[in-house]
Amino acid sequence: MRRETYRGYAVWGHAIAQQEDLLEPERYAASGTITRETRLVEASGILGVFDTEQEAQEAGLSWARAWVDSQG
Repeated sequence: MRRETYRGYAVWGHAIAQQEDLLEPERYAASGTITRETRLVEASGILGVFDTEQEAQEAGLSWARAWVDSQG
């Protein structure tokens, strides 16, 4: 999980480990969360599945920043 402050909001990028078969490499589902003053503002569903934890976290952060830009 990665957190950053963006335009007065705390935005979070989450990577949720996904592995369908033991012989397949682990992949990561991405999601994002936005909070302000410790209160939940918005949360995404699954945004996609990525090969690395970092890619998934960045996708969640990108979604959260875009939400703040359009709604915040």
